[in-house]
Amino acid sequence: MLKKSLSLTLVLVLLAVALPGGVSARDEVTIRYFNFSSDPDHIEDLAEMVALFEEANPDINVEVSSAPYADYFTLLQADFVGGDPPDVFELNYENFVSYAANDVLLDLTPYLAEDTPYYPRALEAFQYGGIQGALPETFSTVLLFYNKDLFDEAGVDYPTADWTWDDAMAAGEAITVLGDDTWGLYSPIQFWEFYKKAGQNGCQFFNDDMTESTINEPECVEALEMMVSFMDGDVMPDELELAGLPNEELFAQGDLGMLVTGIWMFALFADAPFEWDIELEPGLANKGHHFFANGIAVAADTDHPAEAAAWAQFLTASREAATIRVDTGWELPALDQPEYFEAYLAMDNPSNRAAVFQALESPITPPVIERQNEMQDIVNDLLSAVAIGELDPQTALDIAKDELDALIQ
Repeated sequence: MLKKSLSLTLVLVLLAVALPGGVSARDEVTIRYFNFSSDPDHIEDLAEMVALFEEANPDINVEVSSAPYADYFTLLQADFVGGDPPDVFELNYENFVSYAANDVLLDLTPYLAEDTPYYPRALEAFQYGGIQGALPETFSTVLLFYNKDLFDEAGVDYPTADWTWDDAMAAGEAITVLGDDTWGLYSPIQFWEFYKKAGQNGCQFFNDDMTESTINEPECVEALEMMVSFMDGDVMPDELELAGLPNEELFAQGDLGMLVTGIWMFALFADAPFEWDIELEPGLANKGHHFFANGIAVAADTDHPAEAAAWAQFLTASREAATIRVDTGWELPALDQPEYFEAYLAMDNPSNRAAVFQALESPITPPVIERQNEMQDIVNDLLSAVAIGELDPQTALDIAKDELDALIQ
């Protein structure tokens, strides 16, 4: 009798496992996902991705929360300090190092499929200390936007992929003389533009082993001197001459020949009352383009690492998610899959969208340290002093070296 009872019990257990709604061999789990990039314009697009993932993975529920970028990292840090971080969360490249250095990120290497379609450089950007601390989600590049009408009026040939900054300066001078309220070029004097142009000139902020800042090396000084020369030559307006008008508005209203800015501006300029296009940014000793990237990380102490990693991979590498991003203009997936971008490349205004991907051949990533925000503030303050003539480039970068050396000790 006992043997029969045990046999019946085993049959019932097996049936419960097999039947829908029964006791599952793999109970449903909930993954909490926190992000900033969907807020506020792509909440519905993210919801569509979640629905597709949950349909393919019925045992995983994704619970989404979002915050504006301005608040996001304060809230995320508070979650970690409070011991209750989300399972999966978004990190931009600049903040990735701080989290990776504090050992709070799950190594995603064991969960990566062998044929991951990421751009190799993008995948490498989110590696730290021998681990894959995040998966590359999206990328943006910065290019040279130019007003074809002003170039035509000035009788200047359109920019080409092999332009140097000397070429841009010459074109800017020809455009500036068209009128008192017309300017040739705008490339802001700030941290983001400076580290890139320093990189174009062969100078980095730190030595290879990150023991000393090299921000005052001659190549960095030369790059900053060139940036200031745009204003000295009256090709670029200073802050007083802008009078509070954002540089992108100056371009949109047709009073600026060239603007160095990101591909996220395509929508803003779509209805501009003039013909415009994009080209690779001019270079110094080398070509170099911003490589901005967002990544998806998993908390090291998540209770559901496999499920969290599955959501991270779907969000960053699936065709479904990539298609939604491209179709809705929600940044570009960091995937080496040309077929995903055929519709994007076929779009007009701008027509030279191939430059977006050509820029990936010469990426310059931001210098990053654990005390990232302090470094950015220090450099920005000193660059502002240079822009208004309070400091010369060499003096400003000598000061920057001392202060950055102190930050990395």
